Amino acid sequence: MLVRVGSRGSRLALTQAELAAAVLRRAGHEIAFVPITTSGDRDRSSPFGQIGERGVFVKEIEEALLARRIDVAVHSAKDMTSTDTDGLAVGAYLERDDPRDALVGADEVRPGMRIGTASVRRKAQLLAFEPTVSVEPLRGNVETRMRKARERGLDALVLAACGLDRLGLDAEIGLRIPIETMLPEAAQGALALQVRAGEEELVESGDSVETRTRVEAERACVAALGAGCLAPVAAHHDGERLEALIAAEDGSWVERRSGTDPTALASALLAASQERVIA
Repeated sequence: MLVRVGSRGSRLALTQAELAAAVLRRAGHEIAFVPITTSGDRDRSSPFGQIGERGVFVKEIEEALLARRIDVAVHSAKDMTSTDTDGLAVGAYLERDDPRDALVGADEVRPGMRIGTASVRRKAQLLAFEPTVSVEPLRGNVETRMRKARERGLDALVLAACGLDRLGLDAEIGLRIPIETMLPEAAQGALALQVRAGEEELVESGDSVETRTRVEAERACVAALGAGCLAPVAAHHDGERLEALIAAEDGSWVERRSGTDPTALASALLAASQERVIA
């Protein structure tokens, strides 16, 4: 059976699509790759707030899946909305890679540094950790962001460690930022294989039960927070407990809690954040 695998067209996305293809080939399928350009890919300069909410890197791929132009969609799970799209399902989460963020260009965060990132989650936590740093917006694929950082003379930039690992660029990592310092994006490090509802069997052989358990808890917490890509929120499950945070974008306050129930944890964070705003 020929299976059409859709993904974004960057080198990282195609590398990730090949990981999904390996699962399908082991099940006896032939593969055809279908690169798809998303709205997030088309606009690489505007802040995320000007091009849409969370999901700007998956919407067009999901539309192709629903229209039966592809059979399997491969996503960085952190790019997905926190709730499943009607008619679609995550048939498999591949075994998770390193969920941490990585500092590139330096081996520590020092006072007064200029650091590049377009993520408000990373920005808030960087400023909370070291208020004197200057956080500058930096968008594009991995290679583009690394090039822009050099051209602009930035001291460092923050990227997902897993992406650098998958591209064979792990030597560029100066520091894998401890989770105690920077809590990752929900589902960071995980790849999601999305299919049409009822067709999960196509990819289920690649599903990691442990990854699914952790990632679904993280996504549920973010969904309960009602937060999109623009909100400084984070969630990470270590296999025993779920930890999450919500913060002011300028890092002036961070509320961080841990627990086992995603909904209860989100409620506690929302209450704490309201108290901060009122104060």
